Amino acid sequence: MSIAETPQDRAHLPCSCGQVEMNVHGLPIASVVCYCDTCQEGSRAIEALPNAEPICDPAGGTAYVAYRKDRVSYAKGTELLRPLKIDATATSRVYATCCNSPMVMKFDDARHWVSIYAGRFRPQVPALDYRICTKFAPADAEIPRDVPNSAMYPPGLMLKLLKAKIGMVFGPH
Repeated sequence: MSIAETPQDRAHLPCSCGQVEMNVHGLPIASVVCYCDTCQEGSRAIEALPNAEPICDPAGGTAYVAYRKDRVSYAKGTELLRPLKIDATATSRVYATCCNSPMVMKFDDARHWVSIYAGRFRPQVPALDYRICTKFAPADAEIPRDVPNSAMYPPGLMLKLLKAKIGMVFGPH
């Protein structure tokens, strides 16, 4: 544990039925709701699976909590994980086949973070930082203004991602 971390900065994140469990440590990079086309389509595809839990908010957004890749691990159930690719994009949505719980959205390229579906943090979901890619929300969507909303990626989020990358290279793990 780094000096800045406390035991509260660790979380065990199970799927709905508990057969898959992820662990995270350290503080998250950011908590976001994304409205991009592929997040909307990917979330709807997982929601359509038998007994799957709701993912999308009323405006079509998907809530994620971003963590550095080096701070995420699986404690059990990796054999139950399946990727879902919407198209040729560089993203995969990973869900637990035991209960069709969404687990993570990950990038197939060298990005340094993984986006964990916020539902995995229930009942204590980290406070929301941003709503991103709002230009893709349905025209009639009523997007709350409780946090900064951005048509694409706000500078504050980009700065947090950059700081996380620097922390992975030069900081404590």
